[in-house]
Amino acid sequence: MREQREGRPLQRMFSEVPHRYDIINRLFTLRLDEKWRAMAAAECLKNEPARVLDLCTGTGDMAIRLAAKAGTRTLICGVDFSMPMLDAARQKSAGTASGTRFVLGDAAGLPFKDGSFPVIGTAFAFRNLTFRNPNRHRHLSELLRVLMPGGKLVIVESSQPRKRIVRFFTHLYLRAAVSFMGGLISGKPGAYRYLVYSAVNYFKPEELSELLRAAGFNRVEYRPLLAGIAAIHVAYK
Repeated sequence: MREQREGRPLQRMFSEVPHRYDIINRLFTLRLDEKWRAMAAAECLKNEPARVLDLCTGTGDMAIRLAAKAGTRTLICGVDFSMPMLDAARQKSAGTASGTRFVLGDAAGLPFKDGSFPVIGTAFAFRNLTFRNPNRHRHLSELLRVLMPGGKLVIVESSQPRKRIVRFFTHLYLRAAVSFMGGLISGKPGAYRYLVYSAVNYFKPEELSELLRAAGFNRVEYRPLLAGIAAIHVAYK
């Protein structure tokens, strides 16, 4: 579900890489993606919401973490447009995330009623919904539609470091290591060229905050992670 119906190239791309997706994420973030995902999950579960939607769940890392932290208090639903990703998520969650639902769905037309969720979380997938995406506004309006009044959207995503030297070496690492080695390990070089290109050219945190406010969110906060190479945004409806 990293892009909607007209975005089939992205759907095909993500359907082709689930068998190596987790390994590559851990390898190239030095497992920091797990720490950042845990921080986002903790933010999602503040005040013990009844339901949390994990948007673009992929192989289910965020949903499984949410379920482990929430126990039986909170229903976790993971949604994605890639059936191979969802199959991997269901396999990973078997016996460890009972009660978690994984649903096939599209970010441009989520299969939920208005105001279904007090919290929506998304981990390292929001970039694919908003980076030079012609359906960006449809994705954002769908998020607002399925959020309850007063609900919040929690995003953990790559970002742009403020310091030029940090930004330079981060982009160099992405281009030199992640693009080449990710493509080599996965056997899908085009997928990792796209992922690196979108990360290098993605919004600054202030720009993403403004995008969310312009879409209709009332208040947006963000927290840079590791000198700004990633960030957590929290946007309230």
